[in-house]
Amino acid sequence: MDGAMVEMEDVRAGYGKAEILRGVDFRAESGEITTIIGTNGSGKSTLLRTLLGFLPMRSGDIRIDGISIKDISRTELARRIAYLPQGKNVPDISAGRMVLHGRFPYLTYPRKYRETDVRIARQAMEQMGIAELSEQHMSRLSGGMRQKVYIAMALAGQAPAIVMDEPTTYLDIGQQVKFAETVRQLSKEGKTVVLVLHDILLALKISARIAALGEGKVIWSGTPGEMLEQNVSQRLYGVAVGAARTDAGTQYFYEYPSGDWTVEGSSQEEM
Repeated sequence: MDGAMVEMEDVRAGYGKAEILRGVDFRAESGEITTIIGTNGSGKSTLLRTLLGFLPMRSGDIRIDGISIKDISRTELARRIAYLPQGKNVPDISAGRMVLHGRFPYLTYPRKYRETDVRIARQAMEQMGIAELSEQHMSRLSGGMRQKVYIAMALAGQAPAIVMDEPTTYLDIGQQVKFAETVRQLSKEGKTVVLVLHDILLALKISARIAALGEGKVIWSGTPGEMLEQNVSQRLYGVAVGAARTDAGTQYFYEYPSGDWTVEGSSQEEM
């Protein structure tokens, strides 16, 4: 299934009397990687919860391929957008069973997995290169392997769009590099990927577009190149980011006030 265009138009949402999102306009193009960045408390998680229908909008609209989520059921929305939440607890089940959970939006009464569901889940694990882990207990897997299981679960749902909230939080640097490769591959295969990241260098390396959230609004959006040109990181976090072209590709790094700099990023293929 090809990717889906995801749009938020003048969305307002919050908890109780507190309004967290104050007129968000956001767009993720079909088949692209779009990353949301922002300081703590800027509303990133609230944005995702609203986008996924977990938190009701107070006003505005959210559309998937032009169809308002107001006009579709929660089940249909789950079929259109898969979700990998932040800080997932490790369930007491096998990896294969975890991936099967991605088929839940397609189950009808009685809620039993069909041969079709098992086949699709197996294909998702093969796509992620983890078919041999089917019988392995989730608690015995490394953080990187568990992340692949969760992505396979999202793929098993066959949703055209995948939303991930801080997916690299518990990954070491090697696992982060592999994760970046995985996300790029999903985009090449046509999936729309929406990420929330704290890692600015990773966002620059893998994103087609980046949106900066501040005080409940998208205060800037553009390409990685435009982000560098307009010093968005400096304005948002007080830390400048630079880039250097090498034979291995573009290297991103943080620039420090003293003028010293440390290379933090790995090579990126030309986009």
